[in-house]
Amino acid sequence: MKDKFVLTVSRQYGSGGRELAGILANKLNVKLYDRQIVHVAAIKLGLDDLTDEELINLENTLQPMPISTYLPFHSFGLHFGESSTGMFLAESKVIHMLANEKSCVILGRSADYVLRDEPNRFSIFVCADDDFREKRGQEVYDGKTLKELNKENVHRARYYNYYTGKTWGDGASYDLVVNTSNDPLDKIADGIIAYMKNIRGLKTI
Repeated sequence: MKDKFVLTVSRQYGSGGRELAGILANKLNVKLYDRQIVHVAAIKLGLDDLTDEELINLENTLQPMPISTYLPFHSFGLHFGESSTGMFLAESKVIHMLANEKSCVILGRSADYVLRDEPNRFSIFVCADDDFREKRGQEVYDGKTLKELNKENVHRARYYNYYTGKTWGDGASYDLVVNTSNDPLDKIADGIIAYMKNIRGLKTI
């Protein structure tokens, strides 16, 4: 019998974390949810109430953003204050709704912290060395420089640190920290799934 689980993926820009999350979702035969659906659902939640049926409709309508999408972090809110705190709380509620519904992979949105008390929550942080990220920025993200990628990382860290009281990227906050610099993402995904099954005892098949 399968166990219900949630795999949360946090990552440095340019590390291949989004692509890795997609590979993991495919191998595990579950849905991938990224900040697009979480944010849109949270706006809906803030306007009225978000029913389970409406959430399912959003799941079926909104697809995860393409791997090559370079969308600045501030596009989903960066200014801290009462309104952004309300959005963080709404997004957290959506993340719990998604996690309670069925097994899934959730990319970003501090989901590792939001779901910290959930059983069968597995969290990974994806990083890579500067040379790898710089090359990926040129080839995958339409010529983005390492400086531009690092700027986005600063924004992401500020958001995470502000709302969680923890340090973004600190290995103590995650089950696994994965460096994608030297191995194919498909092979790394297999290793993560093996960890979930063999070390944590999750039945995913």
